[in-house]
Amino acid sequence: MISRVRVSGWCRSGVVWIEVCLLAASIGVAALVTSTTPRTDPEVLRQEILARMRTTLEQVDPTHHGHAGHTAPQGSAGEQAAPAVVCGVHVYGYEPTGATTLADVRTVYGFHLCGVAEQKRHWDGAVKLVGPLIMDMTTRPPGVEVVEATADVRFVDRLREMFPDKYEDLALREALPASEMADLRRRYDAAAGL
Repeated sequence: MISRVRVSGWCRSGVVWIEVCLLAASIGVAALVTSTTPRTDPEVLRQEILARMRTTLEQVDPTHHGHAGHTAPQGSAGEQAAPAVVCGVHVYGYEPTGATTLADVRTVYGFHLCGVAEQKRHWDGAVKLVGPLIMDMTTRPPGVEVVEATADVRFVDRLREMFPDKYEDLALREALPASEMADLRRRYDAAAGL
């Protein structure tokens, strides 16, 4: 009888130790999961946003990329593919401003300069699509709204309607950084076969 009590007492204390160990392990796993939630460095996040903007704009068929009254050229009857659109982009900011991953970003405010790379057409003669834009990152593909003047609304007034106050001045004066412009020209020349 005594041995039964000892065994049963050991079992009871062994079960308690197992429960304590399992509780400690689950707390450790929860802490590990919380601490390893991927958070993107702000500069890496900015580069991811730039890449998504560029990719989105370059994947739009040039015939559907009407902008500021421009109609992109279509391939001739003998050509299969429309000319490539090559874009440079600049981010003014995004919302929510506290986003830590690309998946958290809902809206991007920025600038784009795209060239329609017809074969052997130099940059200076290319159809260009340019200006401030707002990108809705909640849709697939992301939605793009460009700032355009209308017969009734001036460009500056339209920009002020669309952009938050903190980005208005940037949108009125900033274009592409020199490094992005150089990369755009290099990629345009390659796409145009120059």
